[in-house]
Amino acid sequence: DGCIKAVGQADVIRNQFSEATFERIIDCSGKCVLPGLVDAHTHPVWAGDRVHEFAMKLAGASYMEIHQAGGGIHFTVEHTREATEDELFGALRQRLERMLRAGSTLVECKSGYGLDLETELKMLRVIERARKAMEIAISSTYCGAHAVPRGKTATEATDDIINNHLPKLKELILSGEMHVNNIDVFCEKGVFDLESTRRILEAGKQIGLQINFHGDELHPMKSAELGAELGARAISHLEEVSDEGIVAMARAKCAAVLLPTTAYMLRLKQPQARKMLEEGVIVALGSDFNPNAYCFSMPMVMHLACVNMKMSMNEALAAATINAAYALGKSDTHGSLEVGKQGDLLIINSSRWEHLIYQFGGHEALINYVIIKGKVIYKNERCKTMSSY
Repeated sequence: DGCIKAVGQADVIRNQFSEATFERIIDCSGKCVLPGLVDAHTHPVWAGDRVHEFAMKLAGASYMEIHQAGGGIHFTVEHTREATEDELFGALRQRLERMLRAGSTLVECKSGYGLDLETELKMLRVIERARKAMEIAISSTYCGAHAVPRGKTATEATDDIINNHLPKLKELILSGEMHVNNIDVFCEKGVFDLESTRRILEAGKQIGLQINFHGDELHPMKSAELGAELGARAISHLEEVSDEGIVAMARAKCAAVLLPTTAYMLRLKQPQARKMLEEGVIVALGSDFNPNAYCFSMPMVMHLACVNMKMSMNEALAAATINAAYALGKSDTHGSLEVGKQGDLLIINSSRWEHLIYQFGGHEALINYVIIKGKVIYKNERCKTMSSY
């Protein structure tokens, strides 16, 4: 049934299953078996290439300066609105396959480059298609409040989402046409303020969506305090979180989804992972894959978390597996090797699991097998000829 039947010492398991026959046996001598990685925050559905903005950033332009010059989210929105569903699906499929080859077996996928009902639903349909067509598990997020659409105020955009987007979404979810798990808002100065964010998140919660939103990224907004109060499952970014917000998240068991790629690429200050861990916050990791932070690889995210956010390798592995699964409401089925959980595993070509983090960008020759629900989904032929050291 695709679930793990036993975990333990080899001789005990051999005795337990001495009468059983297996479709396939993989010799893992000298290798490591790990849980499939979980990417708790991605924006993988979009059209239009923003590589030119990377040059602007390197020359010193800030995120908001690029945004105001017609770049950033609005550039992507224009191209995504013009793209067909098939074009978006083709791009999403390739991106998810690259994530899978880097060890991710569960990925959170957001909409948010439509900003109008028609395009947001188009993006969610594309995510739904991928969920049905691909082996990789997907947690689907409605992120219609990713930016204020051109020609609207934040209040008008908020009213549109509450009065038009969410009722339509509820209808599609109830009819079984679409599975959506989470609601997200970009709570930020000049985007959606605290009150607009509260209104949208509460309306999303009323139709059964988990609250999982962007907060305290570029300015301290008291997003963490709001999330804790509303019973949010997770808040992402948190570069500018307050001390009170950290304490509130710990008490509320609200996960912090930290995104070391974003802080690295935008040259922001790093999230306070150590302080959060010491205060008892459940710390998870995500790649934040999007046109602004083009990274498919959770092993590289873990490496950055260790080097730039001062996490230990053990903490980073937990943050990219069981804690990331928790942030998506999936820790009962994903994120660890336990009896009864889904059989999502990585086999790496090394006798020490730490190589998955230590080898920066080395995952392409290190991940030997990716297994989902007990089936080999990816076998890396390179591992036959290349040593992992």
